[in-house]
Amino acid sequence: MNRALYPGSFDPMTLGHLDIIKRASLMFDELIVAVLDNTQKTPLFSTDERVKILQEATKDMPNVKVDYFRGLTVDYCIKNNLHIMVRGLRAVTDFEYELQIAQTNRKISDNRVDTVFLTTDLQYSYLSSSTVKEIAKYGGDVSHSVTPYVEAALKEKFITIKG
Repeated sequence: MNRALYPGSFDPMTLGHLDIIKRASLMFDELIVAVLDNTQKTPLFSTDERVKILQEATKDMPNVKVDYFRGLTVDYCIKNNLHIMVRGLRAVTDFEYELQIAQTNRKISDNRVDTVFLTTDLQYSYLSSSTVKEIAKYGGDVSHSVTPYVEAALKEKFITIKG
């Protein structure tokens, strides 16, 4: 079975993330989309909320599973017998950063984990979760950046915060 991992913080998941998920799901028998639970950061959405958002977005993709993890991504890969990691690239700056991480992951996994890069569709190349959160925080329109489910979750989150 051909399996891969697409890890990320997904805070929140954007249409760019969903583009990578859809395309990667066509390349692999099973794609695991895993939310990094990074205790060093304070995300807008909890790990459980981000998992739920991804489950909603991928509910019609039977070969996509959603999970979460803490710690090193390569440790998650090795523990779950995954040898391929998928990463999305928007621009050259992403490539430089992702290349360094891919090389580090390959080294510390004793060459057991490789990275496959997918370029994001041009229509999503400007997107970042940080930008989406900033726009949503001030009541801007994010409908062109996220699914309706995520848009509603963002609105609810910022109403609660302002509350």
